[in-house]
Amino acid sequence: MDQRFEGTPRAEVRREGQRLIRGEVANDWGSQLVWSIRRNGEVVATVPARAEEVIEFPDATPGSYEAVLRLFHYEGYEKDKDGKYTKSKFVDVSNPVVWTV
Repeated sequence: MDQRFEGTPRAEVRREGQRLIRGEVANDWGSQLVWSIRRNGEVVATVPARAEEVIEFPDATPGSYEAVLRLFHYEGYEKDKDGKYTKSKFVDVSNPVVWTV
């Protein structure tokens, strides 16, 4: 059975205090859905987002933060010598949420 990538997935996300909240993902492909959280441009957390619509992110380390929902776009098993996919990748499916601590 082939995975179908019909439509462009999209979700709205927002932040309320220490909580990150996602809306429903339109045109969801059904693959792995994660929060990608960056501090000062570097990924500090990758949190599963499929089961829960709300996560707590209590990190108070000073810096500039950005959170975005990402969905895995599978295009094949090919991997490089380090075991990373060469064709398949995560793609952003939400608006970025930015804040400063």
